[in-house]
Amino acid sequence: MSADEQTVAELRGLAEDWAAAIVANDAELISVFMAEEWVIVSETGVSTKGEFLDEILSGRLTHSAMDRVGEPHIRVYGDTAIVTARVTNTAHYNGRRFDADEWTTDVFRRRDDCWFCVHSHITPVRPG
Repeated sequence: MSADEQTVAELRGLAEDWAAAIVANDAELISVFMAEEWVIVSETGVSTKGEFLDEILSGRLTHSAMDRVGEPHIRVYGDTAIVTARVTNTAHYNGRRFDADEWTTDVFRRRDDCWFCVHSHITPVRPG
């Protein structure tokens, strides 16, 4: 396996482990994958790492499923990588269930030989 293939495999595994941490609703473990400057962009706007983790810690936001649909598209540019995948998930926010089918794009930066997500963007899949 080439160095590039190893990096892609590492990022694929990292994304899977991060999804598992989200389904476990473990804010401490989730935060391990995120850089301090991490933000997520969604239909509701931009949220910071602290805001997202506070929602998890409070129990207002929980996830019971997060599954990748197909293979992720991963590109590595030196110490930066972009991981795009289709993901279905089931979440509860303030007790209300949400089922989502989304395209996710995560931007990772390598620091001290570790990858951390610095930016996430989710886009709902168009029905039909």
